[in-house]
Amino acid sequence: MKVVLFCGGLGLRLREHGDSVPKPMIRIGYRPILWHIMKYYAHHGHPDFVLCLGYRADVVKQYFLHYDEAVSNDFVLRNGGRDVELLSSDIDDWRITFADTGLHANIGQRLRAARKYLDGEEIFLASYGDCLTDAPLDELVDDFRRRDTIASFLSVQPDYPFSLVDQQNGGVVTGMSDVHGAGLWVNGGYFIFRSEIFDYLDDGEELVVEPFQRLIEESKLITYPHTGFWAPMDTLVDHQTLERLANDPEPPWAVWQRDEPRVAVG
Repeated sequence: MKVVLFCGGLGLRLREHGDSVPKPMIRIGYRPILWHIMKYYAHHGHPDFVLCLGYRADVVKQYFLHYDEAVSNDFVLRNGGRDVELLSSDIDDWRITFADTGLHANIGQRLRAARKYLDGEEIFLASYGDCLTDAPLDELVDDFRRRDTIASFLSVQPDYPFSLVDQQNGGVVTGMSDVHGAGLWVNGGYFIFRSEIFDYLDDGEELVVEPFQRLIEESKLITYPHTGFWAPMDTLVDHQTLERLANDPEPPWAVWQRDEPRVAVG
């Protein structure tokens, strides 16, 4: 099934990397975070992508137009560098549709703009272009197929260094608790949709606001709580953490490097 990736936002909180680099193209190790997300889906048998582009779409297009397999694969060099024999390959079976979905469009508008590339897809996948996970996608898709529902999303427990504050009128604090023990779950940005999602999405609406509220009212929205690895790349600290993890022999999101996937779903 096709995979829609939302990678057109400005990424203002990561401007430390310069205005010329859209957030999905910020590198984690040898490759942009967008590549890691695509590799995750391709590993699970879904190599047909629709990239919803916006800000600096040219950077994304140029990267794949001039993709260099030798950067992150073993190869043999012969004839003084004139011949390169790849010993493995990343994207030879990928099919990528580059869709301009607007510079200032929200996620709902980007999905509507990509609809024409999803003809014939009863079920399709979607994700933001700035978070990584090791969630067991095959299991989630199999479960989704069996259910009478229209949309699902991965829910995760955020690892934020914040405290929750209880207060009364006047700002008197009555209690504080660590966010990690509060049992909070947030949208993890990995979605499974049936094509009927477009019946709930009107022009200009944000995907997870009005459409999701309509689905909730009809009991057509479900979530898959995931207690394994999930990490966003919203800030410079997030990026530094992912860069450090990328140096591990098996980065926690790189399920394609594992003999046996080690994942957990709550």
